[in-house]
Amino acid sequence: MIRALWTAATGMNSQQMQTDVVANNLANSSTSGFKKSRANFEDLMYQTMLIAGATTPGGGQVPTGIQVGMGVKPAGVQKIFTQGDYVQTGNELDMVIQGDGFFRVLHGDEDLYTRAGNFTLDSEGFITTTSGDRLQPEIAIPAEATVITLQDNGTLTVHGANEEILATEQINVTTFINPSGLFAVGNNLFRPTEGSGAGTEQVPGENGSGTVANNTLEMSNVSIVEEMVGMITGQRAYEANSKSVTTADAMLGIANGLKR
Repeated sequence: MIRALWTAATGMNSQQMQTDVVANNLANSSTSGFKKSRANFEDLMYQTMLIAGATTPGGGQVPTGIQVGMGVKPAGVQKIFTQGDYVQTGNELDMVIQGDGFFRVLHGDEDLYTRAGNFTLDSEGFITTTSGDRLQPEIAIPAEATVITLQDNGTLTVHGANEEILATEQINVTTFINPSGLFAVGNNLFRPTEGSGAGTEQVPGENGSGTVANNTLEMSNVSIVEEMVGMITGQRAYEANSKSVTTADAMLGIANGLKR
């Protein structure tokens, strides 16, 4: 059997995954705080027919050897945590982290993390995500609040009528050694893993963490142009691998048709 059949098949499977990743990026190009993904690949084992450096019958030395690759496999799908564009919204509950860090929210009975700062209020006045997960530590906004300000260091101040201060709260950010190791659970939420390491909660702006601001949202870091180029590249690579399958099939047909 011609090994090119199986090698090309691994290439087609890999390019299919590449297209799946690109499609998800494009689908979330307008999702607040979304971080694009990148598919990483690595070559499979090689069939070694001649080892480099082997001694030839004439006493010489083989300079390069012969190794034939067996294809490619996905090595991982990595989240890219570059900063997205900022959009001024004028909504005092919209918050953005300028730099590294995540907001901590309570999802059920589990602490999860998000970059999406499009917060709102629940029926009890607590700051929550659009899915109803409360920002941690919990912060309640009084009903008589008229102005909400957020300083770079996370100090949130709620003002009432006549600029009266109704409440002062602290919003912290959580940083991870390897944010790409976080597990995406959907709803703009991430769960820590052994790969990401434990999160470190700290005051915004300290120890390299990002600062915070309100009236602003971080949008998706997806570049439509880059993703479209990636989609075209993946499609052409898929076609090239399928052509390899066709060529290998034709060669097998020729071999089967040989007559003695």
